[in-house]
Amino acid sequence: MRLTEFSVKNYQFTIVIFAMVLALGITSLFTMPRGEDPLFRAPNFFIVAVYPGASPTDMEKLVADPIEEKLNELDNIKRIRSDIDDGLLVVQVEFIYSESPDEKYNEVVREVNSLRPALPADLLSLEIRKVTASDVSTYQLAFVTDSASYRALDDQADALKKEIEKIREVKKVKLHGYPDQQLRVSVDLGKMAQHRLSLNRVLGAIQSEAQNIPGGSIDAGGKKFNIKTSGDYGSVEEVRNTVVQAGDGRIVYLKDIATVEMAYNDETYLTRYNGKKAIFLTVSEKDRTNILEVQKKVTPLIDAAVARLPEGIRLEQGFVQADDVGRRLSHFTRDFSIAILLVLITLLPLGSRASLVVMISIPLSIAIGLFLLNLFGFTINQLSIVGMIIALGLLVDDSIVVVENIERFLRNGYKRRDAAIKATQQISLAVLGCTAILIVAFLPIIFMPEGAGDFIRSLPMAVVLTIIASYFVSVTIVPFLSSLVLSDKHSQEGNVFLRGLQRVISGTYTKLLDRALKRPVAALLVALALFLGSLTLFGVVGFSLFPRSEKPMFLVNIETPIGTNLYKTDSIARYAEQVVMRQPKITAVYSNVGKGNPRVYYNEIQRNETSNFSQLFVRMEPVDLPELEATVSALRDSFRAYPDARIEVKQFEQGPPIEAPIAIRVFGEDLDSLRTAAGRVESLLKGTEGTLYVNNPLTNYTTDLRLAINTDKAALLGIPTSEIDKTVRMGLAGLGIATYKDEQGEDYTINATLQRDGHPDLSALDRLYVSSMSGALVPLSQLASVHFERAVPTIKHYNKNRYITVTSYTKEGYNTAEVTARVLDGMKGLRLPDNFTYMAAGEVESSAESFGGLGTIIVITIFGFLGILLLEFKTFKSTLIVLSVIPLGIIGAVVALLVSGNTLSFVAVVGLIALAGIEVKNSILLVDYTNFLRREGRSLDEAIHEAGETRFLPIILTTFTAIGGLIPLVLEHSPLYSPLAWVLIGGLISSLLLSRIVTPVLYKLLPPAIEQGS
Repeated sequence: MRLTEFSVKNYQFTIVIFAMVLALGITSLFTMPRGEDPLFRAPNFFIVAVYPGASPTDMEKLVADPIEEKLNELDNIKRIRSDIDDGLLVVQVEFIYSESPDEKYNEVVREVNSLRPALPADLLSLEIRKVTASDVSTYQLAFVTDSASYRALDDQADALKKEIEKIREVKKVKLHGYPDQQLRVSVDLGKMAQHRLSLNRVLGAIQSEAQNIPGGSIDAGGKKFNIKTSGDYGSVEEVRNTVVQAGDGRIVYLKDIATVEMAYNDETYLTRYNGKKAIFLTVSEKDRTNILEVQKKVTPLIDAAVARLPEGIRLEQGFVQADDVGRRLSHFTRDFSIAILLVLITLLPLGSRASLVVMISIPLSIAIGLFLLNLFGFTINQLSIVGMIIALGLLVDDSIVVVENIERFLRNGYKRRDAAIKATQQISLAVLGCTAILIVAFLPIIFMPEGAGDFIRSLPMAVVLTIIASYFVSVTIVPFLSSLVLSDKHSQEGNVFLRGLQRVISGTYTKLLDRALKRPVAALLVALALFLGSLTLFGVVGFSLFPRSEKPMFLVNIETPIGTNLYKTDSIARYAEQVVMRQPKITAVYSNVGKGNPRVYYNEIQRNETSNFSQLFVRMEPVDLPELEATVSALRDSFRAYPDARIEVKQFEQGPPIEAPIAIRVFGEDLDSLRTAAGRVESLLKGTEGTLYVNNPLTNYTTDLRLAINTDKAALLGIPTSEIDKTVRMGLAGLGIATYKDEQGEDYTINATLQRDGHPDLSALDRLYVSSMSGALVPLSQLASVHFERAVPTIKHYNKNRYITVTSYTKEGYNTAEVTARVLDGMKGLRLPDNFTYMAAGEVESSAESFGGLGTIIVITIFGFLGILLLEFKTFKSTLIVLSVIPLGIIGAVVALLVSGNTLSFVAVVGLIALAGIEVKNSILLVDYTNFLRREGRSLDEAIHEAGETRFLPIILTTFTAIGGLIPLVLEHSPLYSPLAWVLIGGLISSLLLSRIVTPVLYKLLPPAIEQGS
């Protein structure tokens, strides 16, 4: 290879080039963005509409259907899902994953904005939310008090919020749990009647004065002057002095018939920290930031805020993601050090000088790999670091093979420079083939579709880019260093470690190979039997998608019967708080009543407001996964028998968001029949062994109050139906009619309401009076009757079809795939109403989407393998012999999963795919050298024996270095990447032991045609 000869002869240039890439790598190490998880952006969006007082059926007809019709016109939509509840609509639109999130967001905004005039005019809010990883909160702080007011808490929290917002890397700072303020106009119907005022007249006066209409401009004296009109309200006093009516020499002001004051909105969301009254402050950071550097900027601001807190208020830092990232990076640093030490030990047979040359390739290859990762836009996160650790055991392979070959040439009498060039040239094609095979093996992982592919992509990219770097290092800098460092005075047998290893090889491997070559068919049948036996173990191991997170935190979800008010739900949340805080090693409990906890994990979305829901976000001291799961299990036992509420303890899970591990969607248009079908599915799930927290949203219907208006009577009294509706709305919830901006520029809703004490109850309807057009008051009871009515609690749409999802989690010790299979078997015999259908969701759907696009990529990979091997060997027989090692690695991989107690998860499958490339890489070295010896004139048996013994040393060294690099990942006991390490270690061991027999035996049975001397 001319590149090798050029590098050795022009060593000054080689040194400069590699010094440059080393510097670039070190620069990348210190400047690359750091975070816990990889960055990925999905073209998924939420449209959230709030219409207080509207029932699910009204929301469906007036808001959901028009929005879905409009969105359905867009191209490349994957699915549209709508959750329709009382006064709330959440539409999730998902596009095909390959679409640009920014372009699709603009399309959704355009379509929804064009639809806005057709939606109800009094729709309270309509917003479009992006789903991005950078929305995850990296801080969740709590301003806590025993006695201070919400206003005092808000003042302190808002001051810190404004300081943190000045940091350039910060994306968003939000406050949670502080009740919004409004400008409340409490109208006295009696005083309105005295002045003969209608409700429309009062509301119209406020709305008119709240408008700010620019007056335009005029030209005068060669100058242009802008005309300032009256403008909108400038103070609360101006609102009080709004003229409602003028005539007969007197003026009626708003303050004459109403009380105008700043007030809190009705409570819909309560927050506590460790049982104490609190306001939460969350911080999210922009994409591609260094979370540890941001922490250095945020921490002084927090310290300053703590120093200025008044007595009675404290600031708690219960969740700081940078601390978790720092701990994880320190673990990886330790793992990296252990891996390097283990790799050093495996290099001892090469000798100190050869080991030094090989070790120099590690920092060079990693530096180039880091530079390329940064160049391609990847960050330093847990998966890219795992990729680097895996690459550590592989990147020295090329250098080991090259150095070992150079050493062999030196032992045969070559000068150092000649040995470096000739030995590298002899092996360079095989090394190139090994590198290419390894790259092709990782292609299915790199091009894995959907969010799962985006999530894991930084791992294979770290491996591939580092391996590419290691190839160039092995054929350039390694030969150059070998020509300087290696000794040309060698014992033919090598050092003591090499001699010992050679004796082991000669004493065991050579004898075993002789026996196998004498009985080649029997040897292959034994290997085949082992492979077929290992396939049966997959059923024992079981399959799963993504594992649970090992992060020391979890959620407690509390759901009371539909229709339960906020304060009843709060009382149950307080009970749950006390139970949780009695557990050991609990450091923080963030309580959210009426809403979900702010988003602190990449696949958890905050639940929207609902009075019958509460969520506790619980943090623990740093503990290992078994201790975390023991705490979760203990709490599940404590809450299992709680009456009148579902209290679920949920661990965070890796991978794309799913409804639940087990989920069945039932489709049908008739709501009553849908409820019946959902009940049957619920019974099936509850009767299936291994299910936990079975949830059917249609178990209970709600009971509403129907106001039946006597339209004839209302017409005779000159009262429009809309006037009755407005009066009821004002008397119970209030009516947002305009916006008021205070002196600080803060916007507040002007909420018109009837005078009342506290939260309205059933008797509030008896105290309502409706004003006629003449201003006379008519009791509501004379215009309408009230009766109870059964109502649907929720309506769900999937691609415009009504459906319901019945979900379940799995108990500890049960495999999700096996439980799901039993559920689906039961579904086959379940009787559903006519025209009703069902489909499996949860992990079944996520698995199909994650692996669904792999078929084409795997086909390309297989033919890529064939193409590379055919280019290298020029014969199909050699190619077949090399590929025969792949089944041998599967034997050890599945045994390793069984022994370690892991399932065949998503990351384990990734390990199997990568294993194929590593195995083939080792096999190439053996077949290539066997062909070389036959071209040199050796007989078939001589070539097989000599190649087996000669190449066994570098193969065993490269295998041990790969295993050494993976052992720290096993010791981490991470449910995410430890299974991957187990698969690779088990597969490498079985491949090392079996392929060294199977490959020579198959070579003897299918000897490729070789031209001697070619």
